[in-house]
Amino acid sequence: MLSAYSQLISEGRLPLRIYVMLDAADRALTKDWLAGGPQIDTRHLLTIRAIKIFADGALGSRGAALLEPYSDAPGTKGVITTPQSEIYDITRQALQRGFQVNTHAIGDAANRMVLDAYEQALRESPQAHDPRLRIEHAQVLAAPDIPRFAKLGVIPSMQPTHCTSDKAWAEKRIGAERVKGAYAWRSLLKIGVHLPLSSDFPGETLNPFYGIYAAITRQDPEGNPPGGWYPEQRLTLDEALRGYTVEGAYAEFEENAKGSIEEGKLADLVVISRDITQIAPKDLLSIQVMKTFIGGKLVYEKKQLANGN
Repeated sequence: MLSAYSQLISEGRLPLRIYVMLDAADRALTKDWLAGGPQIDTRHLLTIRAIKIFADGALGSRGAALLEPYSDAPGTKGVITTPQSEIYDITRQALQRGFQVNTHAIGDAANRMVLDAYEQALRESPQAHDPRLRIEHAQVLAAPDIPRFAKLGVIPSMQPTHCTSDKAWAEKRIGAERVKGAYAWRSLLKIGVHLPLSSDFPGETLNPFYGIYAAITRQDPEGNPPGGWYPEQRLTLDEALRGYTVEGAYAEFEENAKGSIEEGKLADLVVISRDITQIAPKDLLSIQVMKTFIGGKLVYEKKQLANGN
């Protein structure tokens, strides 16, 4: 896959910027890259400096690892897929070699375990500079663990549509008390962390405007529930926009090159059909991209129909 990316870029056939996460389950691949060090592309086209670990499964299938049993299945607490010792070991090596580690963690037990592993690795790697360790999803958090993200400088990389897709059954899985720490965007922002937002495609829609809508309403596209699901965790439009732009760039060490339209940065931008600051949240769902520019070059333009639509 990496060879294919490189070839497509060399042939000018891949008008995208790619930030690669190496799969830690592929031990040979990870070992080779840890030995050789990261590949940081000064053209910002193909950068390889992150390792992806899976700590547990998903909440819907009751594979997410919980501190206490599932409310609707008292016989299980979910599944740890990578033990803490292994997460610590990979993270320690990554910090020594200049790699970022991004670990999938859904349940509160998995998130606590990853934070513990990160904390140990950070403590033993004082030479690591600006590591920006990430937890992918950080979906269900025990209250005492939320401040640890800021204390350790760990980035919760979250996906707003998870909340609106899961709301129909999430409380059944974990109960009314634990759900207060689920999809807890506002609680995390309060402690001062960077909060990048993304899609988790293909598990969710790739459309970022659906994600922004979910972030500011905590409602599904049909507008349910009225007022939003646990609305105290909603984000403002500005916070959601930052999550999909500058915070996303920060999460991959690219905030000085991407994420905002300003002098000195790469001219990566889209032209959209509506001003999102002037429309109702529901109208976010019908926004269309009219043009896309990568590095100032037009790479997509919506075809206009005969009637102008």
